[in-house]
Amino acid sequence: MNTTHNSPVIPKRRVGNTELEVDTLGFGCAPMGNLYQPISEEDAKAVLSAAWQAGFRHFDTAPHYGQGLSERRTGDALRPLQGKDYVLSTKVGRILKPAGYAKERHGFMSPMPFDIHYDYSYDGIMRSFEDSLQRTGLDRIDILYMHDIGRDTHGDDNDRHFPIAMKGGYKAMDQLRSEGSIKAIGLGVNEYQVCEQAMDHGDWDCFLLAGRYSLLEQQSLQTFLPKCQERNTSIIIGGPYNSGILATGVRGERTAYYNYAPAPAEIIERVRKIEELCDQYQVTLAAAALQFPLAHPSVVSVIPGLGNIGRIDKTISLFKQAIPNEFWQSLKSANLLDQNAPIPTSQSTEELAHAY
Repeated sequence: MNTTHNSPVIPKRRVGNTELEVDTLGFGCAPMGNLYQPISEEDAKAVLSAAWQAGFRHFDTAPHYGQGLSERRTGDALRPLQGKDYVLSTKVGRILKPAGYAKERHGFMSPMPFDIHYDYSYDGIMRSFEDSLQRTGLDRIDILYMHDIGRDTHGDDNDRHFPIAMKGGYKAMDQLRSEGSIKAIGLGVNEYQVCEQAMDHGDWDCFLLAGRYSLLEQQSLQTFLPKCQERNTSIIIGGPYNSGILATGVRGERTAYYNYAPAPAEIIERVRKIEELCDQYQVTLAAAALQFPLAHPSVVSVIPGLGNIGRIDKTISLFKQAIPNEFWQSLKSANLLDQNAPIPTSQSTEELAHAY
């Protein structure tokens, strides 16, 4: 990875009450774990190098992504920098244990011979953190997220996991933060309700929320996001395309995916109406999906998963695309956007466009 400093600079925002700043556009490293399809070592290295040259400095990975493969590849790319210039987040709550080789596990086509074991206890979080340092081969992790606590992942078993996580797990994360081993702590989940519940059990700097505040979904505006504003707790948005449907749209023969599954009819119809307004205002659907969440004052970054070099340039282009105010107002008039949702302004869009 070339470490020259003439790369484009992506605008930054501060995380909660910390001194840490992150790029408003981050690099989601799940594809580096061979999510749904294998990526060769050479291609993974090339993608991460191209991302750096394009200006990306905020990288998010996890032990779950390829059972350690994403952390290894991300660490290999960042190690030559010797800790300079980047912000790295990873996750805790899953311990990797030897399980033999398999073609696929949990959606990842990874060669790593491990499987996951959930452990949200104090000792489990500490072990997971140390394991991540070893896998990445780095001397620091900036943001540590508790991964996939909540009913969406665990079902009724969450009644057992959650108290352990909020007592022992939080204690470990808070200790690591107090010691300066990490700069910020939070949850990395697909449901805002568990984040809101966790706010009653600890002082969290940020939440990585996938898919639950997007161009399609704004229910989190009712109670959760106001609480984040009150406490100055930041939101990092994962899954801005809601598993793909806001990137592909619903036209053509291909299956549109929403929330990791084929989209239901009501979601397809809603996206179809949004696409019609996109046509009217000459706006790319994916650009609107990428830019919309950043209008909320609690949102500091959006991190789409990027698995090939072409998507890097395309994502930057979407991030910079000028979107007229009238488009957002039309979405509200058509009841396709919550009336209370903050919308991007011409000034904010211009700032993004001039970041490169």
